[in-house]
Amino acid sequence: MKHWQPYLDRQKPEYLQVKYPTDFATDMVLVIPCYDEKELLTTLQNLRMCVTPRAKTLVAVIINSSIQSSEEVVMQNRKTHDEVFEFAAENNSDSLRFFPLIFENLPRKHAGVGLARKIGMDLAVEFFLNTQNPEGIIISLDADCTVSSNFLTDIFAAYRQTDKLCCTVQNFHHRVENDDLQLEHAIRQYEQYIRYFSQMLRFIEFPYYYHTIGSAFSVASDAYVRVGGMGRQQGGEDFYFLQKVFALGKTKRLDDVFVYPMARYSDRIPFGTGPALQKIIDEPDGLMKTYSFESFLALKEFFDLRKSFFKQNIKFIKQKISILHPAIVKFSEATDVLSEIEDCNRNSATVTAFEKRFFHHFNAFKIIKYLNFAHPTYFSLEKISSNFDVS
Repeated sequence: MKHWQPYLDRQKPEYLQVKYPTDFATDMVLVIPCYDEKELLTTLQNLRMCVTPRAKTLVAVIINSSIQSSEEVVMQNRKTHDEVFEFAAENNSDSLRFFPLIFENLPRKHAGVGLARKIGMDLAVEFFLNTQNPEGIIISLDADCTVSSNFLTDIFAAYRQTDKLCCTVQNFHHRVENDDLQLEHAIRQYEQYIRYFSQMLRFIEFPYYYHTIGSAFSVASDAYVRVGGMGRQQGGEDFYFLQKVFALGKTKRLDDVFVYPMARYSDRIPFGTGPALQKIIDEPDGLMKTYSFESFLALKEFFDLRKSFFKQNIKFIKQKISILHPAIVKFSEATDVLSEIEDCNRNSATVTAFEKRFFHHFNAFKIIKYLNFAHPTYFSLEKISSNFDVS
């Protein structure tokens, strides 16, 4: 834990002035960012009904607004704070405590779900440091979610049963209200896309193939600190953060643990579920388009060669790449892949080390960059329903 305090010292002190209650020696802190949410109590009531493990859980609600938020949003947030405070007074127990915090006038540049999530998680690190709990667990959830009854027990058990576990990834299924068939059709396509993309990453043998959903992961507090904490992005903070955690160490999929976020349109963030749903709805045929299976197959042929690149000269490597699909050849030239492979060889004494460094360069960000480069010049986007299924 010696590196925890230096991490906290680098964070903005104004976000660490409030504290979680240290009289409640919790083992897990569940962080819920909350902005202009009128139905938060549904989420809290659902958590109260979960089976509780032989551990204590603090549910921290980070109610937030920016200097640009309307008076209506600010007033709703204050109302939410009072509601959570009253809910906590009625429902706190020896194993589960609810705790609201409110942050107003957050800076325009960073205000949003990423900063709110970061504040809550940084406070969890400080809490575990002050209570001398190096095995503290941080759970991420959103304010519009319900969860399966085994949510808390199975997450806690995963860390106790798996040595040096860094992260868990929970399953998901979005809820649709008011029998909105158009929204139902859109969200099921989007869910299929998320699973398809993860499935394709696994098919090409990319080691960090897990889905990245902000409401469906947990992280060991030490792993959180080691990767530099959550980012302040206004959207996609979960993707950026989890890619670093996946590369750090063990991740476990909890397929029997479900999060049920609310499917809804949203313009709060530049990308994510809300904007994706709107984009699907705006399609003339209402069908989502995604990367073709052939584009992944071309990438797999490149990835399959990676071990053959170990300790080989640049001429050999260049010749190997030259016979691959033109999309790979041109992308390699455009992004200087040869230099990156040379870096892997210069800094790797074993094939295992070489592979780890190879995927450090050819990470999820670069895979997406390749896919966007390859479509539509070399491959055509496909309707999500027509994608090849890899079991």
